[in-house]
Amino acid sequence: MEIMCLNAWGGTLHESLLPYLKDAAPTILCLQEVVDSPAADKDWLTYRDGAHILPQRANFFRDVCAVLPDHQAIFCPQAQGKLWDEDMETPSQFGIATFVHKALPIIGQIQGFVHKGYAPGGYGDYPRSRNAHGLRVYFERTNRPISVLHMHGLRDLSGKHDTPDRTAQAHRLLALNKQLTDTHGLSVICGDFNVNPESETLQILNAAGFHELVAAYNIPTTRTSHYKKAARFADYMLINDMQAVKAFDVVRAPEVSDHGPLILRL
Repeated sequence: MEIMCLNAWGGTLHESLLPYLKDAAPTILCLQEVVDSPAADKDWLTYRDGAHILPQRANFFRDVCAVLPDHQAIFCPQAQGKLWDEDMETPSQFGIATFVHKALPIIGQIQGFVHKGYAPGGYGDYPRSRNAHGLRVYFERTNRPISVLHMHGLRDLSGKHDTPDRTAQAHRLLALNKQLTDTHGLSVICGDFNVNPESETLQILNAAGFHELVAAYNIPTTRTSHYKKAARFADYMLINDMQAVKAFDVVRAPEVSDHGPLILRL
Protein backbone atom coordinates (compact mmCIF):
# COMPACT_ATOMS: atom_id res chain seq x y z
CA MET A 1 0.00 0.00 0.00
CA GLU A 2 1.21 3.48 -0.86
CA ILE A 3 -0.01 6.65 0.87
CA MET A 4 0.81 10.03 -0.65
CA CYS A 5 0.32 13.42 1.00
CA LEU A 6 0.72 16.65 -0.95
CA ASN A 7 -0.18 20.32 -0.75
CA ALA A 8 -1.12 20.79 -4.40
CA TRP A 9 -0.70 24.60 -4.43
CA GLY A 10 -4.11 25.04 -6.03
CA GLY A 11 -2.96 23.15 -9.13
CA THR A 12 -0.53 25.94 -10.04
CA LEU A 13 1.89 23.45 -11.67
CA HIS A 14 -0.97 21.69 -13.41
CA GLU A 15 1.02 20.55 -16.46
CA SER A 16 3.49 18.53 -14.39
CA LEU A 17 1.25 17.65 -11.45
CA LEU A 18 -1.58 15.82 -13.23
CA PRO A 19 0.64 13.46 -15.27
CA TYR A 20 2.62 12.74 -12.11
CA LEU A 21 -0.51 11.80 -10.15
CA LYS A 22 -1.77 9.67 -13.04
CA ASP A 23 1.50 7.72 -13.20
CA ALA A 24 1.97 7.44 -9.43
CA ALA A 25 -1.66 6.52 -8.68
CA PRO A 26 -1.08 5.99 -4.93
CA THR A 27 -3.47 3.72 -3.07
CA ILE A 28 -4.51 6.66 -0.90
CA LEU A 29 -3.91 10.28 -1.86
CA CYS A 30 -4.31 13.13 0.63
CA LEU A 31 -4.40 16.54 -1.07
CA GLN A 32 -4.44 20.00 0.47
CA GLU A 33 -5.19 23.32 -1.26
CA VAL A 34 -7.85 21.88 -3.54
CA VAL A 35 -10.05 24.20 -5.59
CA ASP A 36 -13.55 23.44 -6.89
CA SER A 37 -15.41 26.09 -8.90
CA PRO A 38 -18.38 24.40 -10.62
CA ALA A 39 -19.71 27.72 -11.99
CA ALA A 40 -16.44 28.53 -13.77
CA ASP A 41 -16.27 28.29 -17.54
CA LYS A 42 -12.51 28.92 -17.60
CA ASP A 43 -9.73 26.47 -16.78
CA TRP A 44 -7.77 29.08 -14.82
CA LEU A 45 -8.80 31.76 -12.36
CA THR A 46 -6.79 34.07 -10.11
CA TYR A 47 -6.60 34.18 -6.31
CA ARG A 48 -6.06 37.68 -4.90
CA ASP A 49 -5.21 38.44 -1.29
CA GLY A 50 -3.59 41.87 -1.15
CA ALA A 51 -0.18 41.53 -2.77
CA HIS A 52 -0.51 37.74 -2.83
CA ILE A 53 -1.71 36.84 -6.34
CA LEU A 54 -1.70 33.23 -7.53
CA PRO A 55 -3.11 31.36 -10.53
CA GLN A 56 -5.58 28.66 -9.52
CA ARG A 57 -6.80 25.72 -11.55
CA ALA A 58 -10.53 26.52 -11.48
CA ASN A 59 -11.76 22.92 -11.11
CA PHE A 60 -8.69 21.21 -9.77
CA PHE A 61 -10.73 18.62 -7.87
CA ARG A 62 -12.42 17.55 -11.11
CA ASP A 63 -9.03 17.44 -12.86
CA VAL A 64 -7.60 15.02 -10.31
CA CYS A 65 -10.73 12.85 -10.43
CA ALA A 66 -10.22 12.54 -14.19
CA VAL A 67 -6.66 11.19 -13.87
CA LEU A 68 -7.57 8.80 -11.02
CA PRO A 69 -10.69 7.06 -12.39
CA ASP A 70 -10.12 3.97 -10.22
CA HIS A 71 -10.28 6.00 -7.00
CA GLN A 72 -13.17 7.15 -4.86
CA ALA A 73 -12.89 10.90 -4.30
CA ILE A 74 -14.07 12.99 -1.34
CA PHE A 75 -13.82 16.78 -1.37
CA CYS A 76 -14.06 18.59 1.97
CA PRO A 77 -14.45 22.37 1.61
CA GLN A 78 -13.43 24.68 4.43
CA ALA A 79 -14.61 27.93 2.83
CA GLN A 80 -16.29 29.48 -0.16
CA GLY A 81 -14.59 32.59 -1.41
CA LYS A 82 -14.06 34.18 -4.77
CA LEU A 83 -11.55 33.79 -7.54
CA TRP A 84 -11.18 36.22 -10.40
CA ASP A 85 -11.49 36.04 -14.16
CA GLU A 86 -9.92 39.42 -14.86
CA ASP A 87 -12.54 41.74 -13.24
CA MET A 88 -15.26 39.10 -12.90
CA GLU A 89 -15.82 37.32 -9.57
CA THR A 90 -16.37 33.55 -9.55
CA PRO A 91 -17.50 31.66 -6.42
CA SER A 92 -15.06 28.94 -5.51
CA GLN A 93 -14.79 26.26 -2.83
CA PHE A 94 -11.41 25.71 -1.17
CA GLY A 95 -10.40 22.78 1.00
CA ILE A 96 -8.85 19.33 1.10
CA ALA A 97 -9.57 16.09 -0.72
CA THR A 98 -8.94 12.39 -0.24
CA PHE A 99 -8.72 9.75 -2.96
CA VAL A 100 -8.75 6.01 -2.17
CA HIS A 101 -8.46 3.15 -4.63
CA LYS A 102 -11.77 1.39 -5.15
CA ALA A 103 -10.19 -1.96 -4.30
CA LEU A 104 -10.01 -0.87 -0.65
CA PRO A 105 -13.25 -1.05 1.33
CA ILE A 106 -13.90 2.12 3.33
CA ILE A 107 -15.08 0.98 6.77
CA GLY A 108 -14.95 4.32 8.57
CA GLN A 109 -14.83 8.01 7.76
CA ILE A 110 -14.66 11.31 9.61
CA GLN A 111 -14.65 14.99 8.66
CA GLY A 112 -14.46 17.93 11.01
CA PHE A 113 -12.97 21.34 11.66
CA VAL A 114 -9.79 21.80 13.66
CA HIS A 115 -10.11 25.60 13.68
CA LYS A 116 -13.28 27.69 13.43
CA GLY A 117 -16.01 26.31 11.14
CA TYR A 118 -17.16 26.40 7.55
CA ALA A 119 -16.83 29.91 6.10
CA PRO A 120 -19.56 30.42 3.46
CA GLY A 121 -19.03 34.15 2.96
CA GLY A 122 -15.38 34.38 2.00
CA TYR A 123 -12.05 32.91 3.04
CA GLY A 124 -12.05 35.08 6.17
CA ASP A 125 -9.43 36.69 8.37
CA TYR A 126 -6.24 34.91 9.42
CA PRO A 127 -5.98 32.40 10.92
CA ARG A 128 -8.64 30.99 8.60
CA SER A 129 -10.93 28.01 9.00
CA ARG A 130 -9.21 24.63 8.75
CA ASN A 131 -10.62 21.14 8.51
CA ALA A 132 -9.46 17.54 8.52
CA HIS A 133 -10.67 14.40 6.79
CA GLY A 134 -9.92 10.77 7.48
CA LEU A 135 -10.75 7.31 6.20
CA ARG A 136 -10.45 3.88 7.78
CA VAL A 137 -9.93 1.13 5.22
CA TYR A 138 -9.48 -2.61 5.45
CA PHE A 139 -6.23 -3.93 4.00
CA GLU A 140 -6.78 -7.59 3.22
CA ARG A 141 -3.11 -8.42 2.70
CA THR A 142 -2.28 -7.70 6.34
CA ASN A 143 -5.75 -8.47 7.71
CA ARG A 144 -5.63 -5.11 9.46
CA PRO A 145 -7.65 -1.88 9.34
CA ILE A 146 -5.68 1.26 8.49
CA SER A 147 -6.80 4.82 9.17
CA VAL A 148 -5.40 7.84 7.34
CA LEU A 149 -6.24 11.36 8.57
CA HIS A 150 -4.96 14.60 7.06
CA MET A 151 -5.34 18.35 7.48
CA HIS A 152 -4.03 21.64 6.14
CA GLY A 153 -2.79 23.35 9.28
CA LEU A 154 -3.27 26.97 10.23
CA ARG A 155 -1.34 29.59 8.33
CA ASP A 156 -0.20 32.43 10.54
CA LEU A 157 1.12 35.46 8.68
CA SER A 158 3.76 36.01 11.36
CA GLY A 159 5.35 32.58 10.90
CA LYS A 160 5.30 28.88 11.79
CA HIS A 161 5.89 29.31 15.52
CA ASP A 162 3.70 27.81 18.25
CA THR A 163 0.43 29.60 19.02
CA PRO A 164 -2.55 28.75 21.24
CA ASP A 165 -4.63 28.18 18.10
CA ARG A 166 -2.11 25.67 16.77
CA THR A 167 -2.04 23.88 20.11
CA ALA A 168 -5.83 23.63 20.13
CA GLN A 169 -5.73 22.47 16.50
CA ALA A 170 -3.41 19.58 17.40
CA HIS A 171 -5.70 18.40 20.18
CA ARG A 172 -8.75 18.59 17.89
CA LEU A 173 -6.89 16.57 15.26
CA LEU A 174 -6.12 13.88 17.83
CA ALA A 175 -9.76 13.84 18.95
CA LEU A 176 -10.87 13.22 15.37
CA ASN A 177 -8.29 10.46 15.02
CA LYS A 178 -9.53 8.79 18.21
CA GLN A 179 -13.03 8.62 16.73
CA LEU A 180 -11.72 7.23 13.45
CA THR A 181 -9.15 4.66 14.52
CA ASP A 182 -9.75 1.07 15.51
CA THR A 183 -7.97 0.35 18.80
CA HIS A 184 -5.97 -2.46 17.14
CA GLY A 185 -5.48 -0.74 13.80
CA LEU A 186 -2.67 1.10 12.13
CA SER A 187 -3.01 4.90 12.14
CA VAL A 188 -1.40 7.52 9.89
CA ILE A 189 -1.72 11.30 10.35
CA CYS A 190 -0.34 13.65 7.72
CA GLY A 191 -0.66 17.02 6.04
CA ASP A 192 0.77 20.45 5.52
CA PHE A 193 0.85 21.39 9.21
CA ASN A 194 2.49 24.80 8.65
CA VAL A 195 4.73 24.34 11.70
CA ASN A 196 8.43 23.86 12.39
CA PRO A 197 9.98 20.44 13.18
CA GLU A 198 10.43 21.35 16.86
CA SER A 199 6.82 22.55 17.20
CA GLU A 200 4.47 21.81 20.05
CA THR A 201 2.07 20.30 17.49
CA LEU A 202 4.48 17.48 16.72
CA GLN A 203 5.32 17.06 20.40
CA ILE A 204 1.62 16.59 21.17
CA LEU A 205 1.26 13.96 18.44
CA ASN A 206 4.45 12.23 19.58
CA ALA A 207 3.17 12.07 23.16
CA ALA A 208 0.04 10.37 21.81
CA GLY A 209 2.15 7.54 20.38
CA PHE A 210 2.92 8.79 16.86
CA HIS A 211 6.34 8.68 15.19
CA GLU A 212 7.17 11.53 12.81
CA LEU A 213 8.75 10.21 9.61
CA VAL A 214 10.31 13.36 8.10
CA ALA A 215 12.71 13.57 11.04
CA ALA A 216 13.09 9.80 11.41
CA TYR A 217 14.29 9.52 7.80
CA ASN A 218 16.49 12.65 7.97
CA ILE A 219 14.61 14.39 5.18
CA PRO A 220 16.40 17.72 4.52
CA THR A 221 13.32 19.64 3.33
CA THR A 222 9.71 19.13 2.33
CA ARG A 223 9.79 22.15 0.01
CA THR A 224 10.78 22.53 -3.63
CA SER A 225 12.67 25.24 -5.53
CA HIS A 226 9.35 27.03 -6.14
CA TYR A 227 9.22 28.01 -2.45
CA LYS A 228 11.42 31.06 -1.94
CA LYS A 229 11.21 31.63 1.82
CA ALA A 230 13.78 30.44 4.34
CA ALA A 231 11.66 27.85 6.20
CA ARG A 232 12.18 24.46 4.56
CA PHE A 233 9.60 22.36 6.44
CA ALA A 234 5.81 22.39 6.50
CA ASP A 235 4.64 18.86 5.69
CA TYR A 236 4.71 15.87 8.00
CA MET A 237 3.60 12.26 8.14
CA LEU A 238 3.25 10.29 11.38
CA ILE A 239 2.46 6.65 12.15
CA ASN A 240 1.68 4.76 15.33
CA ASP A 241 3.72 1.64 14.41
CA MET A 242 7.16 2.06 12.85
CA GLN A 243 7.40 -1.67 12.14
CA ALA A 244 4.68 -1.26 9.52
CA VAL A 245 6.83 1.15 7.47
CA LYS A 246 8.40 -0.36 4.37
CA ALA A 247 9.74 2.92 2.98
CA PHE A 248 9.27 6.67 3.27
CA ASP A 249 10.54 9.55 1.16
CA VAL A 250 9.82 13.06 -0.10
CA VAL A 251 9.83 13.30 -3.89
CA ARG A 252 12.41 15.71 -5.34
CA ALA A 253 11.61 15.34 -9.05
CA PRO A 254 9.47 16.10 -10.81
CA GLU A 255 8.56 19.28 -8.96
CA VAL A 256 4.76 19.37 -8.98
CA SER A 257 4.11 22.05 -6.32
CA ASP A 258 6.01 24.31 -3.96
CA HIS A 259 5.73 21.27 -1.64
CA GLY A 260 7.24 17.87 -2.31
CA PRO A 261 4.95 14.81 -2.21
CA LEU A 262 5.38 12.68 0.91
CA ILE A 263 5.16 8.96 0.11
CA LEU A 264 4.75 6.18 2.66
CA ARG A 265 4.88 2.51 1.67
CA LEU A 266 3.45 -0.02 4.08
